[in-house]
Amino acid sequence: MADVPVPKNFAPKWADDTRTTPPSVGDEREILISYLEWHRTTLELKCAGVPAERLSERSVAASSMSLHGLLRHLAGVERWWFRIQFAGDDVPMLYYSDDDPDQDFDDLDGDVAESLAVWRAECARAREIVAAASLDDRGTKLKTGDPFSLRWLLVNLIAEYARHNGHADLLRESLDGSTGM
Repeated sequence: MADVPVPKNFAPKWADDTRTTPPSVGDEREILISYLEWHRTTLELKCAGVPAERLSERSVAASSMSLHGLLRHLAGVERWWFRIQFAGDDVPMLYYSDDDPDQDFDDLDGDVAESLAVWRAECARAREIVAAASLDDRGTKLKTGDPFSLRWLLVNLIAEYARHNGHADLLRESLDGSTGM
């Protein structure tokens, strides 16, 4: 989806489910990558059709989460795991600092289209990194120094997206009653 231009209102609409069902038979790499792509597309569809000004709304009481914040958070997660920890790229963190670790949700600047573009760019770079690596290639957890494989990273990101897509379900339903997907 990286080649799709950023629309003003995040088209396609809910009814246009552009996800490809992950295969139930295939090699390990194909299945892992398919599930991660399915979850990435699910997040984008959760944002589809919501007016940009509403994507920053914190629609669930007692939570600082918004769909806009989830886009920013997952852009940062993609960068942290694929670029910084796995590929060893020397790039700054997105929407995070030790002094203000919740910038992704708390400091929304209102520019949702920019946040979507950053998330798409991070997903595109992650795809390039994955395409160039084997499932057994290793990265290093910066906080512990422990090694991890690309295989583990893909499973970890699938779980991260699954958890946050559940949050996106609740946020979207609270905004306009839309459910499913």
